[in-house]
Amino acid sequence: MAADPKTRIIVSDIEKHFNIRHTHSLKEYVVSKVLNRREASVDHFTALSGVDLHVSDGEAVALLGLNGSGKSTLLKLIAGVMSPDQGSIGVRGRIAGLIEVGAGFHPDLTGAENIYLNGAILGMTEEQIRERFDDIVAFSEIGEFIQTEVKFYSSGMFLRLAFAVAIHTDPDIFLIDEILAVGDEPFQKKCLQRIRELKASGKALVIVTHDLDMVEQLCDRGVLLRRGEVVHDGAIHEAVARLREGR
Repeated sequence: MAADPKTRIIVSDIEKHFNIRHTHSLKEYVVSKVLNRREASVDHFTALSGVDLHVSDGEAVALLGLNGSGKSTLLKLIAGVMSPDQGSIGVRGRIAGLIEVGAGFHPDLTGAENIYLNGAILGMTEEQIRERFDDIVAFSEIGEFIQTEVKFYSSGMFLRLAFAVAIHTDPDIFLIDEILAVGDEPFQKKCLQRIRELKASGKALVIVTHDLDMVEQLCDRGVLLRRGEVVHDGAIHEAVARLREGR
């Protein structure tokens, strides 16, 4: 990592590629294997190319771009969900995030049991989880269902519990991917207020969203991606204007 103690994330010259196979159905795939036919054609897709990014304490950075521009891939690389094909990523401190609804939750466990499971995955000790359990349940607003198996939860209930657990881990870095689109408006407002509090307390935030009005209020910096490359990294209003104008 860099010598600057405020730096939380350093992304250096990242490349990420995917292979896209054009087998159109499971049946075609099985037939090709049984008959020893040549595998279906493969296209190589470059999701990210030459991407550099630094994020420091107290920064709220929005990753912007059209669908397929590489935003979510970059966020998953920072989270450690994926590994880059080239380049390096350095992260200092504890990461918490909402990248997929229900990620880290076991469907056959209750909400209460999943608080302990998800909290442990996010680096909390059992004692820490026990101390914050009531606050997590209160924030989630699903107290009457906390002893219900989460396979019966709606996506909104997943979001409430996942967000409540994540923010109570006291992360140094908070990652959010379009997740606030789920849930009712009052709960979204409560989440946004807590995100603002995290920023004000000096946490580093990286957010992917298509809600440009919200992101202009929440973030001070925008990184605009186009076809896997950074085309703008600067003031959020400039980044949003470029995206809206197609520049």
